[in-house]
Amino acid sequence: MVRHRLVVGLVWLAITGVGLLLAPSVSGRLKSGIHLNTAAYTANEQIARQYGGSASDTGVVVIDLPNGTTVTSKGMAAKLRGLDAQIAKAMPALREISYASTGNQALVGNGGRSTILLVYPPVAGSDIPGPVLDRLAAAARVAVPGATAHGTGINALASGNASSGKSSVVTELLVGALAALIVLAWVFGSFLALLPLIMALISVLTMQLFIYALTFVVPSGTPFNPAVQYIVALLGLGLSIDYSLLIVNRWREERAVGRPNAEAVRAAMQRAGHAVMFSGITASLGLFALIVVPVSLVRGIGISGLFIPSTATLVALTLLPAVLSKMGPRLDWPRRGASGKASRFWTWWSGQVIRHRVVAAVCGLAILFGLTGAAATMNVAQPTGSALASSGPYADGLHALEADGFPSGTLTTIPIWVPSAGQAGAVATSLSGLSSVRGAIAPTGPSWQRGGNGLVVVLPNHQIGTSHAGTSLSDVRRTVPQGVLVGGHAAQQIDEVNSTYGAFPLMFGLVALVTFLLLARGLRSILLPAKAVLLNAVSVAATYGVVVLVWQHGIGTQSLWGVSGTGSVDTFVPMLMFGFLFGISMDYEVFILARVREGYDRTGSTHEGIVEGVSRTGRLVTSAALILFFSLASLASANDITVRELASGMAAGVLLDAVVVRMLLLPALVSLFGKANWWMPGWAARLLRLPRAGTSEPTPRERIPVNVGDA
Repeated sequence: MVRHRLVVGLVWLAITGVGLLLAPSVSGRLKSGIHLNTAAYTANEQIARQYGGSASDTGVVVIDLPNGTTVTSKGMAAKLRGLDAQIAKAMPALREISYASTGNQALVGNGGRSTILLVYPPVAGSDIPGPVLDRLAAAARVAVPGATAHGTGINALASGNASSGKSSVVTELLVGALAALIVLAWVFGSFLALLPLIMALISVLTMQLFIYALTFVVPSGTPFNPAVQYIVALLGLGLSIDYSLLIVNRWREERAVGRPNAEAVRAAMQRAGHAVMFSGITASLGLFALIVVPVSLVRGIGISGLFIPSTATLVALTLLPAVLSKMGPRLDWPRRGASGKASRFWTWWSGQVIRHRVVAAVCGLAILFGLTGAAATMNVAQPTGSALASSGPYADGLHALEADGFPSGTLTTIPIWVPSAGQAGAVATSLSGLSSVRGAIAPTGPSWQRGGNGLVVVLPNHQIGTSHAGTSLSDVRRTVPQGVLVGGHAAQQIDEVNSTYGAFPLMFGLVALVTFLLLARGLRSILLPAKAVLLNAVSVAATYGVVVLVWQHGIGTQSLWGVSGTGSVDTFVPMLMFGFLFGISMDYEVFILARVREGYDRTGSTHEGIVEGVSRTGRLVTSAALILFFSLASLASANDITVRELASGMAAGVLLDAVVVRMLLLPALVSLFGKANWWMPGWAARLLRLPRAGTSEPTPRERIPVNVGDA
């Protein structure tokens, strides 16, 4: 790379230019929605072909009639029919179900003094936004003078209390980059702080290029969700900076002990470059394991995740050494402090952890297992409408709906596709007799009966997909005759959960096995990789505990996001968090243990290896964790509640892993294990194709000066 740095630079310049040109087109290639092979998905696809967005969660308009009137009062029917006509004229694409058009009593509440309109979007995969509900409520107040009207719906409740303004990938990327620059300026104290950011920008643009190309290659059954662009941008920023930070920091160390620049670059790449390559492979495979989940959203993220760490690694191993060889010394100005010495604080810290290793191990494990206990109470489900928003116009609409005697399940109606339109009425009648539903409606007209078939809409007593869903969906599925398809957005989400977590044991097994084998070969040890896999699993479980405490129980959500706890954790969050955190946390494991192994090989002392590893990487790991934390925390401002939960959980997980696991538990446990850390039997060495079996004696290596005198 150094010898051909001009060619390397020109190649990356060309890639960056193409990335800049195509980046605006990436979002147009991404598709919302999810593909999977389940009964609810099949039903929703059939409904979408003929009835647009009728499988989406409904928008609801609650109309409280003037005092002293009911739906049967003189002239009221005409006013309600007029409202239907007005809606059809102003918004002809909407599909509406009303008492005026069906005469169904399930749409009447409060002893006849109120009624509701059910409204569905024209296109599958969309929702009824809040402004449309506002217009419908205003139209109802005009059509029925003296009436009060409120709009509500799952989508409106979810977005009504979101932070003002639209979230933007560019905005959040800039926020993350600014926070990273502050941390890098503190670490380097020179213009070198800009170098990891430049590498990150090139990496992110290259990742966007990969995603753009993948949208043409990957089968249409696995579309890339728009959430991929968020994840690639913010996670790519954090990982790229981490990898560059490790190499540049090692380059400064080599320069500080008197090596010429070209030799310092080669030494940095030999040591830190090897750790970066190893970390990138491990993290990529950890993310790629998500493809075993038979849900398109998760598979799409898994496929794109293969290119996030690997692209960051490629840039760090090719462009970065070329730039350092040409401009490194000039960028390292003004130099703040001595860059080549071991950190005094982390040298002292490692000594204290070693001296009190039993106490340190007990404290670290107590924190992790305490949070894991909170994770055991996790409720994986969709949040209820009342949990999505506690105040605002759409929360008022939900309160009015329930006050009028309508169940909260009205927000998650169950659409049913009936192959014969003439059969729809009988199906609705049979379903209305179920005790777990308020009623079933078989609307007529071209919007609801097409191609000889029809649609029936069921109003369940409880919200489908939540932890309080009851038996409505299972009762409906058991009651409908053969050939009738039961769909709905909430029903599909239940199928998604079952498919996702049914594949979780396989995913965990694959990730754990691959990680163990890679670490065993890289560290030439059996015990260290086993410890790393177990600690990673416990660390992820502890992070789940943080998510449960914050989002499910609402600790801090009001002050940070202005919303109350959701009472549950979004269905995809635990699965995605596992894939990301299990892979990414290995970065810190490799950064520290590679340096510990290097110190052990040089001195033959586990004690000295720990001190060297922690004193040299402690500041680096905490800085890298802060950078990744800020990148993810900026993503937590997104209006999508799933992205919020995922980003905030991962941000907390990164800090928890870096501080508690890597800086406390790792040195404590390595110190407790002593010589056993480096045990590698001959059969395992042959299986892993190591050049020689591990031994308790240090392997001869190039002697690199280190400052660990303060230990």
